[in-house]
Amino acid sequence: MRGVRWRRIASQIGRSVVVWAVSTLTMLLLALLLPDFRLQSADGDSATRIALTAALGAGAFGILSAVVWPLLVRLLLLVPALILGLLVFFLNGSLLLVALDLNPSGRGAVAPETAVIVAAVMSAVASATGGALAVRDDEAYRRRLHRLATRRRGTGPPCPVTPGVLFLQLDGVGHDVLTEAVAEGLMPTVARWLAAGEGARPRADGARPTHRLTPWHTDWSSQTGASQLGILHGSTYDVPAFRWYEKDRGEVMVCNRPTSAAELQRRAVARTGDGGLLTEDGASRGNLFSGGAGEQALVLSIAARRRGRENRSRAGYFAYFSDPANAVRTALSFTAEVAREIGESVRARIRGQRPRVSRGGLYPLVRAFATVVERDVVVAAVMGDMLAGRTAVYADLVAYDEVAHHSGPHSRDAAKVLQRLDRCLALLARVADHAPRPYRIVVLSDHGQSPGETFHARYGLTLTDLVRAGCGLPVPRRAERTHSGAEARAAVRAALRRPVEEGERHRPARRREPVVLASGNLGLVSFPDVRHRMTREEIDARHPALLTTLANHPGVAFLLVASEEHDGLVLGPGGTGIPLADLDRDPGPLARFGPGAADAVRRAHSFPHTADIMVNSAYDPADGEVLAFEEQIGSHGGLGGAQSRPFLLSPLELSAPLGESERLTGAEQVHRVLRRWLGELSGPEVPLGAATAEEDERAA
Repeated sequence: MRGVRWRRIASQIGRSVVVWAVSTLTMLLLALLLPDFRLQSADGDSATRIALTAALGAGAFGILSAVVWPLLVRLLLLVPALILGLLVFFLNGSLLLVALDLNPSGRGAVAPETAVIVAAVMSAVASATGGALAVRDDEAYRRRLHRLATRRRGTGPPCPVTPGVLFLQLDGVGHDVLTEAVAEGLMPTVARWLAAGEGARPRADGARPTHRLTPWHTDWSSQTGASQLGILHGSTYDVPAFRWYEKDRGEVMVCNRPTSAAELQRRAVARTGDGGLLTEDGASRGNLFSGGAGEQALVLSIAARRRGRENRSRAGYFAYFSDPANAVRTALSFTAEVAREIGESVRARIRGQRPRVSRGGLYPLVRAFATVVERDVVVAAVMGDMLAGRTAVYADLVAYDEVAHHSGPHSRDAAKVLQRLDRCLALLARVADHAPRPYRIVVLSDHGQSPGETFHARYGLTLTDLVRAGCGLPVPRRAERTHSGAEARAAVRAALRRPVEEGERHRPARRREPVVLASGNLGLVSFPDVRHRMTREEIDARHPALLTTLANHPGVAFLLVASEEHDGLVLGPGGTGIPLADLDRDPGPLARFGPGAADAVRRAHSFPHTADIMVNSAYDPADGEVLAFEEQIGSHGGLGGAQSRPFLLSPLELSAPLGESERLTGAEQVHRVLRRWLGELSGPEVPLGAATAEEDERAA
């Protein structure tokens, strides 16, 4: 045992010496290549003295990087992550300048801007050398990955031998997109898991599948806020959209706003009486909600809390950027991604690609953050959780969703993101081999995305413009410009030039204007000066042309409104209303949205904070396209197409989500399936059929 320990120490010393030597050679090479970087010895400029200066400088830089860098990152924990990533180069260069000044053998003459380059190259080379040496030794590789996890977990009880579960959410990746990516060879890891299963090419080596692929169906609100709240906390109640107006509080709720996320999580916990999916030794990484996890990082619902909680929500950035090599690598990838987005945007504009939305301003930075920084930080945190042996880990990778919104769900940009996500899956699968307990990897999505033009691009006006026209309010003249045909232009002109109703001509007091919000291709119209949800009769009395204007517009598929006579109505073209109770017999405009649409609409109608008017845009079943009320050519949030069909990819060791003829519908049902799987893995692994047979015998 003692001999093994000494061999381990000797191996570590040997690797450190090799890394030091490579760093020294790198510094010497950079001194030869860069005109603004010179190494000077105190006793002359002989080659030996200069080499000694480089060796001592590289050693000092390595020590400062290991000791001082984590302290600097912790001090900068309150700095926004995007700014922290940009500061990486300058902080690293400053450490190099300090290291050269501390060198007793001599010093280096280097310009500050050159120091940034030298430090970045040396950090990257040292990291690559150390990683390459460690990979050759499985035990060393495991210890290297385990360091971060050990620091977080501390001294605790022994790791259980029962399997843990990694739930990895690929945000916005629909079932159809996944199967197409597998068939086209973009996701070889997923293809290997499915082997000859659904969506995969037949394997010549006869490999057997390890996972099953199951589609599931969202509620009307097909977006991350509702889906992830349901998956993690078991309730999607009263989440009608991504953003909505609450009359009783006089506030707009937005799912990705920290205060709103915290309130939604509080309501879900109060409703279910359950802390969440991850309450048993769980970790939540990069999510909107905590799931009740004890370990949380980059979780939005705790980001609004102050002091210790605020630092805790950002702990994932510290854990990742505490390694300067990670910081440099991510910063370089960030820069490359910004350049890639600018190039793709220019290319799309030159080729006259349609549909297309604006991708300027800060969007290249936002995309790079989502596809590089968030991905790297979350994956590193998940690796640490697995090596620490946590029971349940839930992480969200948002890269595809962000890119598909602006480039399109089936674009070349989106395909490249899927390839990178597949490499993340492969990496985590390799890390699982070094974990102290077995892991089952479950991959799922929260919704898909539906392609299509924006409502504004097709008709030359926004949903807000159309609502204002229907209410007799002034509309900007730009709304008369349209790219659609004569029929659509006629409808727009009729809306914009609707005569003012007699009852509105001499209104004694000005009413507050309606609040119009958009969640993908779902629009919400609320009248804030009326404290309750208005009925069709009240809306008609107040604005006689509004519902007709909306329902008859070619870009609108149907409306949902309350009714004094029928409780709730679905309004389609022509203004004919179908009571919610009659939708099973006569789905009317919902027929093209397929099975489950009526149930989804009825459920949304029951929510306390459903808007006065719910507007779902037009949908073409032939090509799956919708018209987003936001500036997105890949959208989600309402009914229509792939946005309502996410996926669940689960290991065959776990029981099937549902029976063959059953339909997995709603995030709440997905939550119950995941709960069942955690229960199956918490004790001895007994096949579900055998367990049922034993219960029947005991009952007899």
